[in-house]
Amino acid sequence: MDTRPKRFVVGITGASGAAYALRTLELLLQSGAEVHLVVSEYGQRLLYEEAGIKKIEPEALLPELIEQDGSFAYKLTCHPNKDVGALIASGSYLHDGMVVVPCSSTSLGAIATGSGSNLLTRAAMVTLKERRRLIVCHRESPLSLVDIENMRTLTLAGAIICPTNPGFYLKPMTVGDIVDFTVGKILDLLGVEHSLATRWEG
Repeated sequence: MDTRPKRFVVGITGASGAAYALRTLELLLQSGAEVHLVVSEYGQRLLYEEAGIKKIEPEALLPELIEQDGSFAYKLTCHPNKDVGALIASGSYLHDGMVVVPCSSTSLGAIATGSGSNLLTRAAMVTLKERRRLIVCHRESPLSLVDIENMRTLTLAGAIICPTNPGFYLKPMTVGDIVDFTVGKILDLLGVEHSLATRWEG
């Protein structure tokens, strides 16, 4: 019987939307899950430009959460994107799903064509071949036909395309409310309980 805690893989690429990634990390850790993080080179630039994060390590990514409870740092493992031999590159390493948030068109295309030249795309490729849940949160707009075909290819392969499109029926008052709408969708798709107000009640 598998008694391990929930375990998820999070990939961050260079499309704008660092707030989506950081909020997803925060809530996954607060749910009690283990999280394995891999950030592309442009994803690192994104985190620096949009959130002032200089190092890909727990204390830099989520300082308030780690200060509140240092144990969260041990639940977040950060992998170098060049390390294609890391745990999450192997299908025998069990996890409960992967989300790429935000996902650039470049990474979308690499995943759709089965490119495993770096850890992020390799982990996504392995997630698909093992028939685990892969959620791709594409954030670029407008879409080219190339993007649309890549989304079609990934959908046929079993991935879920979850664009970062907020709903406004909940009457958001802050940017955080808008971010939480998309993050709530991500958590729903991963099967993680949350208390974010993101569902239509009629």
